[in-house]
Amino acid sequence: MEPFPQRLPFHLWAESASHLPPRQPSTRDYIFSKRQRRKGAAAAARTHSRTQHAQLKHLIRRHGGVAKRRLRAPPGRAPPPPHLPPAAELRRVPVRGPRALQPHLRSQGLRGAQAPNSFLGVGEGERRGGRGCLVFIFDIGGQAWKFYDWSHITTVAIFGKYDPELMCYAHSRGARVVLKGDISVKSIVDPAVRAAWIKEKVDLAKRQHLDGINIDIEQEVAKSSPEYYALTDLVKETTEAFHREIPGSQVTFDVAWSPDCIDKRCYNYTGIAESCDFVFVMSYDEQSQVWSECIARANAPYNHTIMEYEKYIHMGINPKKIVMGVPWYGYDYTCLGLIKAHVCSIAKVPFRGAPCSDAAGRQRPYKVIMDLVNSSISGILWDEEQEAPYLEYKDEHGVFHQVWFDNPRSISLKAAYVKKLGLRGIGMWNADCLNYSGGSLAQEQTAAMWAALIPK
Repeated sequence: MEPFPQRLPFHLWAESASHLPPRQPSTRDYIFSKRQRRKGAAAAARTHSRTQHAQLKHLIRRHGGVAKRRLRAPPGRAPPPPHLPPAAELRRVPVRGPRALQPHLRSQGLRGAQAPNSFLGVGEGERRGGRGCLVFIFDIGGQAWKFYDWSHITTVAIFGKYDPELMCYAHSRGARVVLKGDISVKSIVDPAVRAAWIKEKVDLAKRQHLDGINIDIEQEVAKSSPEYYALTDLVKETTEAFHREIPGSQVTFDVAWSPDCIDKRCYNYTGIAESCDFVFVMSYDEQSQVWSECIARANAPYNHTIMEYEKYIHMGINPKKIVMGVPWYGYDYTCLGLIKAHVCSIAKVPFRGAPCSDAAGRQRPYKVIMDLVNSSISGILWDEEQEAPYLEYKDEHGVFHQVWFDNPRSISLKAAYVKKLGLRGIGMWNADCLNYSGGSLAQEQTAAMWAALIPK
């Protein structure tokens, strides 16, 4: 019998094989030994389950797809137990079973859920719950991932220390795990440097049983410069290499919240989007360059945010190749002056030519901001123009602060826009910003933030 294939392209797993003629069971399949008969119906049920998986493997080898019809139990056989779905109805091979597949996994040096996600199936998470919405998250290390809401996560980008336990668990939940990619744009003008970097990343993904790469390059690039073209080439060549070496893998690229050369990042956005699976739009830090009055503002104001997506689409980028990024953090600004109209004047901190920037403030994760609510002098306020929440407090030195952030209300507005516009999905920076301590109030706040990602 041929060894079970290590990886199958995602599109082959999605193909229906309902039109295929049923395989006639062989004598070997259905002969029971005396010992098996003595074990009774329970042993018969387990043997039938293994037979089904053997037939599934046969169909995959012959036709490259997964049969979705129900295999009938042989005459005189007990049906499989209720908790074991018939193998021919599975959309992907379970990573923790059946035992029939364990020899193959061991032969590949894998155990259980270590199997690469290209081995799991097509967009399992994207279909989960019938919602069809990709949820892309960033993990920065630690153990918080054990408390994530895994019911909707489809991709985890590891931006912290590699954790094989996280990788195994994500695969067991049908989610991809991808590594981070970054390199100096000046160096990639040399094709040899690009090729070496790509090989290094592909080899790393294979060793760690990962499912692709998220390229996060946020450096200055002048339009039509050598770096401008080299960056597009890097994305294209990386995508080709990953798709070739790890079938079903995913290559994505992080882009600024606007295509208008934000922070002097004048990239070939259309070329990059065409070259990879999709782009992740970092719709936060939108006050990185403030050209008007130096006052505190929302990190990602709603109208300002959606206007930039329309620009990306107007450039010719398919909405299905765009994932919206939202912030699970905010900015805490020290007010030089705070008037009754809730206008907070901030220090002038220039950034890349702009006279003011959000560098005048300090980033605060959502869990810290929620801890400030009770001690604030305002409670949570809502700005109707920017459609964003904020609060005000006085520190121990008597200095006023204004904190702008996103909460379930503001994120739900953006998630609804994702659905309305038909974008690929939504994601956040970053998943570790919530309070997973277990208190009742923390649990309620955390659950609300996860739920806000899914369009109603």
